[in-house]
Amino acid sequence: MIQIRPVSDLRNKFPDIEKIVNEGEPVYLTKNGYGAMVVLSLDLYSQLIGRVETALDEADLFAKADDKRIHPAI
Repeated sequence: MIQIRPVSDLRNKFPDIEKIVNEGEPVYLTKNGYGAMVVLSLDLYSQLIGRVETALDEADLFAKADDKRIHPAI
């Protein structure tokens, strides 16, 4: 279930937020009713960043092996 909490919960209910995050779920924090930030566990963050890094590495290898370049229209 998506966890949406006011940013004040980070200070006032930290143990609750920490428990949710350590169970592998992100917590979305709002400020004045608008999305402000997301709290993730280090493991979940590392997985997310790892996938991005892997995709960028693959793109670099593909670009090195292919001379074709696409230039955006200006």
